[in-house]
Amino acid sequence: MLTKRIIACLDVRGGRVVKGVQFVDIVDAGDPAELAHRHAAGGADEIVLLDITATHEGRGTLLDTVKRTAAGLFVPFTVGGGIRSAEDAAAVFHAGADKVSINSSAIARPELIGEIGGSFGAQAVIVAIDARRTEGGSPIEDAEVYVSGGRKATGLRVLDWTREAEERGAGEILLTSMDTDGMRSGFDCELTAMVSAAVQIPVIASGGAGTAAHFAEVFGRGRADAALAASIFHFGVTDSRQLKTELQKVHVGVRLPC
Repeated sequence: MLTKRIIACLDVRGGRVVKGVQFVDIVDAGDPAELAHRHAAGGADEIVLLDITATHEGRGTLLDTVKRTAAGLFVPFTVGGGIRSAEDAAAVFHAGADKVSINSSAIARPELIGEIGGSFGAQAVIVAIDARRTEGGSPIEDAEVYVSGGRKATGLRVLDWTREAEERGAGEILLTSMDTDGMRSGFDCELTAMVSAAVQIPVIASGGAGTAAHFAEVFGRGRADAALAASIFHFGVTDSRQLKTELQKVHVGVRLPC
């Protein structure tokens, strides 16, 4: 049985890790390099660093922050934000990343997925999707994709864009529910299950982690291959080692750290 991955996320703004609720009410959480190494030592399977204002500010990824965070890190390291070309991706890989995550730039130019995958392999390309359910009791199939750090609706349906991303060569999907982000009330398992059923590539669930039970639910009912969290790790609610111990008790396959 393939084990489920636990991923610690660092949302970075101005060189500092921040965390909010539903993409607003941002508070400082610490230094990215310090947190990345703490989370890796605490049992996280992977680290994701997202430069959350790069696209909105029209700039590239903060490469110095990436280099400093990658130094000595011994788990897979993904970086996203401000990657608009295969050349941008190459610079991020050179700075120490193992994978890149693309979001707004992939929407603007979908062929970018294949360009990066063609140069570095599909396993190195994650397409991040910020999703919000439409109001008024609309079917979940109408959930919409947002870009620019959740600031702008695209009019694209999540399901349609997920399938296209896979067809264009994405290696994984990072699905963030904007409705549950930062709430610590549980992942959007219905949305995650819908996306997982639509594609053959791994789906990472994001948004809403609060307890071990939430992870167990998204791995089971949500059919996620991995789950990502931020605030519960940054602010000492738990670490990956403790979380994995709890998940093993309910028969979720995870890789325990040494």
